[in-house]
Amino acid sequence: MDTRRRSFALVCVLALAITAALGLAGPAASAAPGAPSISWSSCNRDLGPFECGIVQVPLDYSDPSGAAISIAVVRLPAADPARRIGSLFINPGGPGGSGVDFALFAAPFLFSSEVRAKFDIVGFDPRGVARSTALRCFGTAKQWTPLFTPFAFPSNPEEEAVWQAADLYLDGACAQRGGKIIDHMATADVARDLDALRAAVGDTRLTYAGYSYGTYLGVTYANLFPSRVRAVIVDGVLDPIAWSTGVGNEGTTIPFSTRLHSDLGAQATLNEFFRLCDAGVGCAFAPNSASRFAALGARLRQGPITIIDPSTGQAFEFNYSLLILQALIGMYNSSSWPFLAAFFAALEASASATQLGASLNSLDESTGFITKRGFPNYRNNVEAFPAIACSDSDNPDSYAAWSQQGALADQNDGYFGRIWTWISSICAKWPGSDEARYVGPFTRTTANPVLVIGNQFDPATRYQGAVTVHGLLPNSALLTVHGWGHTSLFLSACVDAAVSAYLLRVAVPASGTVCEQDVVPFAPTLATRLGSRDASRARARAALTPNALAQPRD
Repeated sequence: MDTRRRSFALVCVLALAITAALGLAGPAASAAPGAPSISWSSCNRDLGPFECGIVQVPLDYSDPSGAAISIAVVRLPAADPARRIGSLFINPGGPGGSGVDFALFAAPFLFSSEVRAKFDIVGFDPRGVARSTALRCFGTAKQWTPLFTPFAFPSNPEEEAVWQAADLYLDGACAQRGGKIIDHMATADVARDLDALRAAVGDTRLTYAGYSYGTYLGVTYANLFPSRVRAVIVDGVLDPIAWSTGVGNEGTTIPFSTRLHSDLGAQATLNEFFRLCDAGVGCAFAPNSASRFAALGARLRQGPITIIDPSTGQAFEFNYSLLILQALIGMYNSSSWPFLAAFFAALEASASATQLGASLNSLDESTGFITKRGFPNYRNNVEAFPAIACSDSDNPDSYAAWSQQGALADQNDGYFGRIWTWISSICAKWPGSDEARYVGPFTRTTANPVLVIGNQFDPATRYQGAVTVHGLLPNSALLTVHGWGHTSLFLSACVDAAVSAYLLRVAVPASGTVCEQDVVPFAPTLATRLGSRDASRARARAALTPNALAQPRD
């Protein structure tokens, strides 16, 4: 367990001929003349009947005959190819998350059996990320060491200086070794790649499901290629204006991660954790959980608590910033809340360092951040997040703005102002930029309606983002989820049914539809142990956590 978790090293992703009446596509066709092609081959058979491939796309779409880069793709073929509708592309967000990993872990159970029967489910690593032509600013992962700080966000001038030095270390490495890809990683370029992938699989219109940051990709695609939308789901929705430019002079005064007001969503979700813990059954941190958490925070501000990682035997110091980080990660998946409550209670009770380590490991397993499956030795999360986010967004160029805005947000909004503000400080001096980025308008009328899904208690992409996008897109439908956690994934049978109807028939839910979460946290029926299926779902949900907050630990 690497407790030197750096804020940008976590938080925080889909048709051939369209039948006008139903929006259904017929059997798959080959790629159109001039479209890129994919040569599929069997891969990852231990996880399912997956096939992998590579697609070549232009590095710079303004020079399509120039240098090319590779996009890694994986698909789970339709279970009933005779009734196949087309390809369903998925993206887990990040930014910089691996769509290949997401598909490998989640595609076998992500949608209804009927959807999986009629669609190839396709994941891809966006340009610059993981298995695709990747931005690499270091020779080995060991060279990341100066990036890591003993705190998850800075709280005083001394810590801010350490944080800034870590940022500048990454900036310098990427300026030296980033190559041409660093200036071609904005979401608009990924949307153009997605359109090339759509053509490569032979679909005339796109079917797509994007989660978290993947909603910005979906909204960007819908506005760049509105006539090519068959069915686009955006779930856990970023406000595209706040993400890109802000309003008025916000782009030069307020970091994009502050403009999103994710801290408000996180605080509202934590307040629900306290309320449901106190009112429910079996919450180890009840009663008076809110005041007890405040007291625990005050105690950790005075000094850290030692924890021993049972897997390594190594001791580390658990400080106030790590408490806030752990609380934020816990808010992403409400099925983990009993484990989170138990960990808080163990901290409060001054449990032994070994007992605290065991409790923290149980919490990490419940949220999907410990997995026994390996990944490449070098995963470029630390570079990919800023290369995308900083290319997309306008930000101040002085660290004073992060200091001021973080402190102000903490003062006004609760516990998460600083952590959500400092997540983007790397943008202050980031050496890359992308002239091809898209900053609106976000108001194009699409060929078919876009399905916008918002969870009322989402700690990263708050519900107001879904309301904003629904208001911007003239041809869209809003599905509200009364639930707790990041996105609607695996929360509600009602949502699953609505998603299936939309993907299969492009049928949107009635205006004003609200879906309830199936299991209320701390209700008597809430499971406290994870079966293999639940563990896989937790791992899939962990993929939705922003690369800038934490990465899965093996």
